[in-house]
Amino acid sequence: MQRTLILSLLIVFSSINLAAQPAEPGGWLYYFGNQKINSKWNWHNEVQHRNYTPTGALEQLLLRTGLGYSFGSGQNILLGYGFISANNYPIDSETPVNVNEHRIYQQYIKQEQYGRLYLQHRYRFEERFLNDTFKFRYRYFMLAQIPLNHSSIQANTFYLAGYNELFIHHDEGNYYDRNRTALMLGYSFTPQLRVEVGAMTQFLPTSSRTQITIGFVNNLSLKRDS
Repeated sequence: MQRTLILSLLIVFSSINLAAQPAEPGGWLYYFGNQKINSKWNWHNEVQHRNYTPTGALEQLLLRTGLGYSFGSGQNILLGYGFISANNYPIDSETPVNVNEHRIYQQYIKQEQYGRLYLQHRYRFEERFLNDTFKFRYRYFMLAQIPLNHSSIQANTFYLAGYNELFIHHDEGNYYDRNRTALMLGYSFTPQLRVEVGAMTQFLPTSSRTQITIGFVNNLSLKRDS
């Protein structure tokens, strides 16, 4: 069983668009928070600051929140809202155009444990309102996480984490939006408070872009919503 899972992970994390052209690396700072309200309900909150370069030139500021409900074994549903302010560069232009987006999203998370290996599957639907345009998008995210110096992620634990996320949008004749693949090294100060450093590559239909990532995670449990 574990060999099959590891092989599946390798296939997913290597599913990239080899025809994509590389670009200069950018910087991505993020904070993910997930706090308990009671035994069933939780509050999700996050901030992401994405730059065109490692230290500046703002590409996107994302603020997201949501209310979740846990049930069964390692399952959670959530309804949320996000605000995104993006500086996009039109073709053949060096002047960015600011686009503000309001986003409503619904998601279902399933969490699994296989020995030391933790897996998370997230299925998300997004209704996106960009200026005068409405778009719909579906996302599938899979996270794998494994501790290095302990049998589980606890206080003072180093761990490896990797994820792959596929984006599908409703656009006639072109449903592929993008794919993200990332690998991070993390350290947990406590089971809830962690820091991660790594790299994420985003594969668009005709190009690719790598982001250097630094993240802070403050979650109600090890099984995080990322």
